Amino acid sequence: MSGQSVGALLKIPQGGFVLERLPKQPKALLRAWDAADEYLLEYLAAQALPAPGMKVVIVNDSFGALAVPLHSYSPVAISDSYLSQQATRDNLKINGFADSSVQLQDSLAVSDGHIDVLLIKVPKTLALLQYQLQKLRPRLCESSHIIVAGMIKALPASVWGLLERYLGPTSTSLAQKKSRLIFVKWDRGLTVPDNRYPVCYQLEDTPYLISNHANVFSRDSLDIGTRFFLRHLPGSSEPLDIIDLGCGNGVVGLMAGVHNPKASICFIDESFMAVASAEDNFRRAFGNSRNAQFLIADGLTRTAAQSADRVFCNPPFHQQHAIGGHIAATLFQGACRVLRKNGQLWVIGNRHLNYHLPLKKLFGNVAVVASNDKFVILRSLQHK
Repeated sequence: MSGQSVGALLKIPQGGFVLERLPKQPKALLRAWDAADEYLLEYLAAQALPAPGMKVVIVNDSFGALAVPLHSYSPVAISDSYLSQQATRDNLKINGFADSSVQLQDSLAVSDGHIDVLLIKVPKTLALLQYQLQKLRPRLCESSHIIVAGMIKALPASVWGLLERYLGPTSTSLAQKKSRLIFVKWDRGLTVPDNRYPVCYQLEDTPYLISNHANVFSRDSLDIGTRFFLRHLPGSSEPLDIIDLGCGNGVVGLMAGVHNPKASICFIDESFMAVASAEDNFRRAFGNSRNAQFLIADGLTRTAAQSADRVFCNPPFHQQHAIGGHIAATLFQGACRVLRKNGQLWVIGNRHLNYHLPLKKLFGNVAVVASNDKFVILRSLQHK
């Protein structure tokens, strides 16, 4: 193990590995792995799996906690998260392993080829799990080892239902540190439903059709927070540079484009499926007549300073199953950096999240644009 890090040490039969989470926090309290990762790695070691030469695929490994210890098997790691992929790269480097020892793929670009060992961490969005099972099923057979891991609180009965509907019968381990393993036996005779994603709906009071991949928030209809935000989006005839930060399916950026006909719009999200949905929706509405960028990134880390006039943001307050305000704080800090003088950050959030506190601290000002019983829209101006 080489390199320096403030990460924690994961000790499992495969060895000791320093692992960090992303985004980084000065006083990180959460580890880059959970008890389900430890349970799965201990089980694999006890079963002498994977055997040499086996093709290993890892799905939804949040920060490389599975891929890094199993790097010597050259696994494929599939995720919808840019942060997951970047954390895996970082953690490989921290531990002195080559980037090339793990092949990173996003959920929309799953390659072909037989799978001998399939390891799945249950994602927060079960629609994503359904999509992934449909994509992976043709690459499996009766001899494939299929193991699903998760914390018990994140394993509703519907997980077993999906596994048995799309792969085959299941059996379950004993609980260990509030986690479980699910073992799946691939069933050749199953009749599997067709893939239903992306799903579409008509955006209220507009001619626009909104398509959504499986891991996009509020896939089947417009959520109430976004509906409230759309009612108050500002318009201008100026050639502004606008960012839809944490864009999801891109509805906010799309309607910002409608209200600001000369603006260039940049859609940013760390979800590959979100950015793909946003691009589909914006191009369906405007074709190639509008200047737009679609960026998969860790917030605004890949965006130049003082390059935007408006940033619109509906921050997530969870990362996988962890809840906290650190993601919003990081996004606000990024917006403060990328906004030009007199630029504006517009934020919507649940009232109880108290976003006005970090915004006032960063920008020195915050104004309430609109509010209702559940949501508040805030605006901060960049005076620097």
